[in-house]
Amino acid sequence: MASPKSSTRQTQQNPEPNFHDFFPTMAGNLGGEGLIDELCKGFELLMDREKGVITFESLRRNASAVLGLGDLTDDDVRCMINEGDLDRDGWLNQMEFCVLMFRLSPELMEASRCVVTDAIEEEFGDRL
Repeated sequence: MASPKSSTRQTQQNPEPNFHDFFPTMAGNLGGEGLIDELCKGFELLMDREKGVITFESLRRNASAVLGLGDLTDDDVRCMINEGDLDRDGWLNQMEFCVLMFRLSPELMEASRCVVTDAIEEEFGDRL
């Protein structure tokens, strides 16, 4: 979630969001196992070392230092946590973080949808 000061938010001066989805390129270059390894490294950079999860506080603290997102508001950080918090426990575990990263990549989600659709049609095509 971008803050009003962020260059990714649409404004009159910047009518198009300044965002490029590099996730599909990373997935193609690294392969499945390599991509998951990189996501796990990213998770470790953002997590609270004592709790082993990404908390509001750890994301707030590391958003600036690690991600270069110093202009995030507390509401932005809460929204980021809430977006990925599938079990609603107030933080992100490693699986939730990885799922969130996939969900935030529309191109990768579309490619995944196509793979699943093809697999279903191949498996059950004669019964559909």
